[in-house]
Amino acid sequence: MEQKTKINAEDGKQELVITREFDLPVALLFKAYAERDIIEQWMSNPNTTAKLLKFEGRKHGSYELQSADAQGKVLFRANGVIHEFIPDQKITRTFEMEGAPFGVQLEVYEFEKLTEDTSKLSMHVIYESAAQRDQVLRLPFAQGLNMAHDRIQEIVRKSI
Repeated sequence: MEQKTKINAEDGKQELVITREFDLPVALLFKAYAERDIIEQWMSNPNTTAKLLKFEGRKHGSYELQSADAQGKVLFRANGVIHEFIPDQKITRTFEMEGAPFGVQLEVYEFEKLTEDTSKLSMHVIYESAAQRDQVLRLPFAQGLNMAHDRIQEIVRKSI
C-alpha cells in the first residue's frame, strides 16, 4: 500500500514535518479535525474504538481522547490544549499521551486549499528532544498515521 502521508525527519532535529494531500475540499478536511463524531470515526479502527471524553474545538479549548479495545480495556489516553483554532486554516495544540515516555509535543496543523476539490494538510510536530522524536519514529508511527489519513479521506468522502 502506498504511503501517501510524507514524513520529513531531519537528523538531529526535534521536529517532524508531515504532509498529505487529500481529495477533499479544505473545509471538509478541516471538519475531520474539528468535529467530534468525525474525529472519533477516523481515530477508531476495526480493533479499537476512540472516544473524545472532552472536546472544545476553539482557541483556549482542550481535549481528552481515549482508545479502548473490543472488551472496553483502555489502551491509551491523550490530552492537550488548543492554542489556535482558525476554521479551514490552522490548529495549534499540544498533545500528551498519558503514561508514555514521550513528553508533551506541540503540533501545528495548516490546511491549504489546492483546488476546489483538493487540499493539503501540513503538520509541524515539535518534541521536547531529538531523542524523544526518534523514539516515536521507531514505533509504527508512519504506517499508523498514513492509515488514519486514509480513513479521513474515506469517512469524509462518504459524508459528501
